[in-house]
Amino acid sequence: QVQLVESGGGLVQPGGSLRLSCAASGRIFSMNVMEWYRQAPGKQRELVATATSSGTTNYADSVKGRFTISRDNAKNTVYLQMNSLKPEDTAVYYCRFKNILYTREYWGQGTQVTVSS
Repeated sequence: QVQLVESGGGLVQPGGSLRLSCAASGRIFSMNVMEWYRQAPGKQRELVATATSSGTTNYADSVKGRFTISRDNAKNTVYLQMNSLKPEDTAVYYCRFKNILYTREYWGQGTQVTVSS
């Protein structure tokens, strides 16, 4: 089992910044991937950013140049630094964890990000 605890969401004005955190604990192996997804009302959940334990990162086109995903492997924590936020970034943001050699995936409880003036 892996437990995920997210934090850092909130209300921010357009153009502002927020940083999300997701701390993983439990059965964590050295080869793993941590990701951020988001789901806006009435829309499907979408992948925002990926960070592997080996250092590879990827981003959705909609957030490239504005969001940065990073990891502290010693703390089993992934961060999402979100800059130049737009109203369309409003969503519930979820952390996802997966040990690469296993099929089971784990999800955080979600944290609300609202971008509004």
